[in-house]
Amino acid sequence: MKNYLKYIALVIIGTVVSCRDEVQKQPKVIYDASNKAKVVAKTDSTQIEVADLPIQMEGTNYLIHPVGDLRVYERGTKSRYGSSSVNDLSFTISNLGEYEITGFLQNLKFQKTDSDSIRPLSDKPVLILTATYLKPVADKTKNQIMVYTLADADTNKDGKIDSGDIKTLYLSNISGEHFTKISEDFQELVDWSLIESKSRLYFRTIEDTNQNGQFDKNDVLHYNYIDLASKKWEVKNYKPI
Repeated sequence: MKNYLKYIALVIIGTVVSCRDEVQKQPKVIYDASNKAKVVAKTDSTQIEVADLPIQMEGTNYLIHPVGDLRVYERGTKSRYGSSSVNDLSFTISNLGEYEITGFLQNLKFQKTDSDSIRPLSDKPVLILTATYLKPVADKTKNQIMVYTLADADTNKDGKIDSGDIKTLYLSNISGEHFTKISEDFQELVDWSLIESKSRLYFRTIEDTNQNGQFDKNDVLHYNYIDLASKKWEVKNYKPI
């Protein structure tokens, strides 16, 4: 009996390790014959789009409407009418921190406070993870800028844009206009940081130089910054090492 239980335990452990390794090895980029990742994502017609109530960043004249998919959570408890589970709906799709909106958002829509017109940030499929208003830059330079981390392409070719795809960096004005990608295609955003004293946005990306679909220690890090005091957003490289 003990040997049998030991065998079962080993099988379970082996299965868990195998599943974990499979998840870890899931590539973020799948290349075709020309070494280009597919960037077209399918639209999921089963999702229901909803918007949170608008947000106004301090000192700005624009409302921001977060837009995303309705969330349905399944509870394991049985209802008294005999169904096997009960679904809960969450109409909240975003969270608001200090000058930052987070979530899994399909878009953001912008509205000037003295207008009824609402315009989308992007006219293409994206998944917005964070949207941050750079208030220190606005206070110092009067340039009202938003910075976004998002996925903009189905780089792992699973038919949708989600958190399994490459994360990129974008900027826009507080109006949502001049929506601009500042990280390179097929480079994963590692992190970004604002240096207030210089009004610079520093960021790091990693390039899959061996094209194995993973971002690891064998790949190359790129170091970049943008001068946000300038009207023109020009990415400059620097080499700290």
